Amino acid sequence: MEVKIGIAESNRELVIASDQTPEQVQEQVTAALADPAGVLTLEDDKGRRYVVPTGRIGYVEIGAGTARPVGFLK
Repeated sequence: MEVKIGIAESNRELVIASDQTPEQVQEQVTAALADPAGVLTLEDDKGRRYVVPTGRIGYVEIGAGTARPVGFLK
């Protein structure tokens, strides 16, 4: 699943490929945004951690949790 985070005053967004469900990511984002001086910490599918200050978050886009089919469709 893909998570995109827009950073305030930046023209680029942070894109994270995560193994978590959309519900788990939404819970983490909601908890982090409850504290304006806090941080949002997410881990990608390779074990890297991303720490973003919640005061700098412009938006969070959480992708669908469905897996894409592999191979050719008939």
